Amino acid sequence: MSILKQPFAPARLALPVLLALSAAACAENVSDGLAEAAPQTASAGAVQTVLTTATRAQPQEAAQQWRWQTVATGLNHPWGLAFLPDGRFLISERSGDLRVVDAQGRISAPVTGLPKIDVGGQGGLLDVALDENFADNGRVYFCFSEPGSGGNSTALAEGILSPEGGRLSQVKTLFSQAPKVRSNRHFGCRIALAPGYIYLGMGDRGSRSEEAQNLGSHIGKIVRLSRNGSVPADNPFVQQSSARGEIWSYGHRNIQGMALDAQGRLWASEHGAQGGDEINLIAAGKNYGWPVIAYGKDYGGGQIGAGITAQAGMEQPLYYWDPSMAPSGMAFVGSNPYGSDWRGNLLAGSLKFGYVARLTLDGERVVREEKINVGERVRDVRQAPDGFIYIVSDSSNGKLMKLLPR
Repeated sequence: MSILKQPFAPARLALPVLLALSAAACAENVSDGLAEAAPQTASAGAVQTVLTTATRAQPQEAAQQWRWQTVATGLNHPWGLAFLPDGRFLISERSGDLRVVDAQGRISAPVTGLPKIDVGGQGGLLDVALDENFADNGRVYFCFSEPGSGGNSTALAEGILSPEGGRLSQVKTLFSQAPKVRSNRHFGCRIALAPGYIYLGMGDRGSRSEEAQNLGSHIGKIVRLSRNGSVPADNPFVQQSSARGEIWSYGHRNIQGMALDAQGRLWASEHGAQGGDEINLIAAGKNYGWPVIAYGKDYGGGQIGAGITAQAGMEQPLYYWDPSMAPSGMAFVGSNPYGSDWRGNLLAGSLKFGYVARLTLDGERVVREEKINVGERVRDVRQAPDGFIYIVSDSSNGKLMKLLPR
């Protein structure tokens, strides 16, 4: 491995379609232990009631003490986790290496054959995922910070992993974010696989937040690609000449988790600034608001944009954290050894507070959040084929850990 528009107009925030709400009108209505906050909107002239509400997180400590078993230690800022058919683990390290870990916790030498990676800050080798037919084709997808003229970009590539797991061949870049940016922040880089398609979540690159509203840029977007990297004909903006055809949704700050539910719907988590981390149910062509609307504050306490949480034409989060918990990887729970009440739960890691959030859903609504403490910065959470839950922790001595049943 080698290391190395549509115009955005803040002045339009006060469109004459919104209801002015005072801070007192944003009082929270507590239901099922969670709070629903009425959106705070801009106002000018005519008003229109915003019917959608976002549920504010009120996490509760787990009713019992769960135990984590350490499978492996000594990983260098592990980022993504996948399960090989023979029981081994494929783990990406932000430092730029891909490793195979066996059931006894032995960590392989770096897998060879990776492309050049721009390692630094939040960039490096990030997510990794296996093709559903990996046992037959050996195909691995991975996301990384790609160096190039003008800076770097979030990029998606594929390769064929050798049977022993030591080498990638036939490596091909399927997608590279445009434009490239001189930044080492907010790459996003989370992968979700759907039948025939790949979703890739990206961030606003830290200094380009306005471009999250620009359909001529990949920055601050989720893209949907065919498995060969081509643009699907039914993507929402393919007929719009000024837009990037790969775009599936926009208005994202920094996608950190993505997962498909049992119905095949895409869910995503993203980092807010100082508060306002979100979970969204992603739909084609929708605008998720950043940086026009947000439930948090800017770093240092200043308001973001006009300081509003809702605007016509922009989606409300299904769930948000304030203060931030810094969500990371996500997974839906299927059959498992932990109990029937876990099935259908959504799990989300917390980098900031070192726990896994176990979210109970009622349709599209989060009705309970339980904290399963880990005591480590949780970077990814996944369910293995045998039903067990695993996490990787983000540190220079990162761990692979397994959640034990009762």
